[in-house]
Amino acid sequence: MRNLVVVLGDQLDRDGSALAGFDPAKDALWMAEVAEESEHVWSHKARIALFLAAMRHFRDAQAAAGRPVHYRELDGHAAPGLAQALAEDLPRLRPEKVVLVRPGDFRVAQALAAAVREAGVALEEREDAHFLCSVADFAGWSDGRKELRLEFFYRWMRKRTGLLMDGDQPAGGAWNFDAENRASFPKAGPGPLRSPVAFPPDATTRAVIELVERRFASHPGSLGRFDWPVTRDDALAALEDFIENRLPGFGRYQDAMWSGEPWLQHSRLSAALNLKLLSPLEVCRAAERAFRAGRVPVAAAEGFIRQILGWREYVRGIYWRHMPGYLERNALGAREPLPRFYWTGETGMACLADTLRQTLELGYAHHIQRLMVTGLFAQLLGVEPRQVHEWYLAVYVDAVEWVEAPNVLGMSQHADGGLMASKPYVATGKYISRMSNHCGGCRYDPALSTGPRACPFTTLYWDFLDRHAARFREHPRLALQVRNLDRLDESARAAIRERAGELRSRIAAGDGTP
Repeated sequence: MRNLVVVLGDQLDRDGSALAGFDPAKDALWMAEVAEESEHVWSHKARIALFLAAMRHFRDAQAAAGRPVHYRELDGHAAPGLAQALAEDLPRLRPEKVVLVRPGDFRVAQALAAAVREAGVALEEREDAHFLCSVADFAGWSDGRKELRLEFFYRWMRKRTGLLMDGDQPAGGAWNFDAENRASFPKAGPGPLRSPVAFPPDATTRAVIELVERRFASHPGSLGRFDWPVTRDDALAALEDFIENRLPGFGRYQDAMWSGEPWLQHSRLSAALNLKLLSPLEVCRAAERAFRAGRVPVAAAEGFIRQILGWREYVRGIYWRHMPGYLERNALGAREPLPRFYWTGETGMACLADTLRQTLELGYAHHIQRLMVTGLFAQLLGVEPRQVHEWYLAVYVDAVEWVEAPNVLGMSQHADGGLMASKPYVATGKYISRMSNHCGGCRYDPALSTGPRACPFTTLYWDFLDRHAARFREHPRLALQVRNLDRLDESARAAIRERAGELRSRIAAGDGTP
């Protein structure tokens, strides 16, 4: 064998750099299902099933195309991790070289490189051509900059790719349309919604679901509504469905929430993108074509493209520039344990209950539910960032570490001290009241910070400012909020501290209705 090409579960790109120059007469693919990738965090059943089902479909497609595939199914071997499984196979397969596209997880990259090195086999690590900005290009962009802000990176990427550009000017006359893309729903709600196209499990996926239910019975989550795209054709159908049916309304309402409505106008494409069943360029071009054809407002197309061309590429650059130490960052000194109700959804806070139950049922929540409900509460409570990171990595089907860790540690928890986001994203319960209908039926009042009906978000917001006032008193974006805190007399601040302490004690004791 000339090359043994290792394909990981989030590298299912049929045109990827791993397969460049592949010769079926000389080369072979290697893939493995291992328990460690489901157990190093307590993974949601739907996340496990998505990866395994997509891997098996990719294996079958490659075999049908005439490419030799050495594939280890989970029940067919005892190696706990990818490195151990590869180390067992290298002496038997005896390749001249192992070809590996840079993994999306630092832990996996280190382990596989060590296994190949210890086997005495040459290793060729290739750049992941799926992305529009290489790790080296991001390093070149970021070198010498005091601040690595998304907005500057995004504009640079727009110019590099030509996406949504009219010559050297942004389409529509502006680089972003955030002011148009932050609306809440009217009191009557979002109105009639067309459900995203579903992908009922076929025989291969059903076999995976049975395996997951048997092997990972104690893991969180449900598989009862599993209908994610797990093939290239599925992913293309999901992309077409979004562009035609939900992108036109995506921009205006992308930050809005509504009880019992998980999908709203969102794409449901992040999992397919992160498995590499779709390329970011084809997704962005599809959105741009819809805008150019007059089927989608520029604000909607721009808001969607920003998430992929801007944010997705940006967080990958941050991850690889600052690993492995990035996972240990805790700039605000947060030490509280993750509340038990994050694993059960059993809480009296309506917004958290809706988001957590949805997450446990579907393995999904949209970006504002993640940032401004589950993430916001964890930050205000003062949960240790590593625990928050591991929860997000476990429970969402689209979670792979290169994208999840910077989003959680940097954007959501401000654990990196402002490397990514210039300020912590903190707010009272009034933000959730403005952007959703959750507060109308909740036992807590977002306008109150003390007393039995005080919204825990609001109490903990003022407590957060109180605890970190010295750090943010001169901050250009938080100083005003600290001054608002200063207007409270000492008795009011003492009452907030007392209520916040009571909340922490009851939550630590397992009380989901503090």
